[in-house]
Amino acid sequence: MLLPSVVYIIALVGVPFLLAIAFAFSDVTTGDPSYDFVGFRNFEAIFDDRVFWRSLVNTVVFTVITMIFIVLLGKILANILVADFRGKWFVRFLVLLPWTTPVALSTISWLWFLDSIYSPVDWVLRQLGVIDTNVVWLGRPSAAMVSVIAVQVWRLTPLAAVIVMAGLVAIPRDIDEAARIDGAGFWRRMFEVTIPLTLPVIAVAGLFGAIMTFTDMTVSYVLTRGGPTHSTDVLASWAYFRGIEGGDVGQGAAIALFLFPILLAGAIAILRAVRRLESQ
Repeated sequence: MLLPSVVYIIALVGVPFLLAIAFAFSDVTTGDPSYDFVGFRNFEAIFDDRVFWRSLVNTVVFTVITMIFIVLLGKILANILVADFRGKWFVRFLVLLPWTTPVALSTISWLWFLDSIYSPVDWVLRQLGVIDTNVVWLGRPSAAMVSVIAVQVWRLTPLAAVIVMAGLVAIPRDIDEAARIDGAGFWRRMFEVTIPLTLPVIAVAGLFGAIMTFTDMTVSYVLTRGGPTHSTDVLASWAYFRGIEGGDVGQGAAIALFLFPILLAGAIAILRAVRRLESQ
């Protein structure tokens, strides 16, 4: 019964991972696919590359800020999703829409939203008196990073909301009713009952958001192609540019392989925190 899952994991995860390790220690290029072992030469080359370190910093900043907003907004949306009101099904549809839309298609739509001339976001901000002229969202380093983070948060918050909603639904009703009888208000029940009981689920939502953000290059690639001046390049996109578009498969694999130890350490830390919370 487990054989199909094992074959699936080996074929789509194990084999590419082993190939990445092999390519990272080779001089394989798109022009010369012959395999020659070169040791740690590719790693020495990327460590001397300033764009690599810029991409590493961008990846960490991108992941941490995105994860914080995903957890906070996911918790808020989860409370809305479990509430009982008219039209709840329509609100749930709108909340889940960003997650169900293909990422490339939704990101392309954001290209229009953030256009320097025809942006409806700028039009709304001008009507509110927040800005006087259009903002070049994707043409300035700081604004481009803010835009990439905002789109990623918009895309992944529904997933976090669904995960947290499952935790909220699992809370025994008698605990909440006992807190109401004791006179606890909304905020006291939130911080003393709801959040402590759902912390493991919230941590799992943060873990999923971190993994999907840390390894994602679609939003950065479609919106800015890593620009301007590599200000929004992340490790995944830089690995693609070096290995596929640049033709240096060995260096691209080395950059991509560098994602693994960082992601593994972060996942282990979060899972250990979840285990501690569950044992309390």
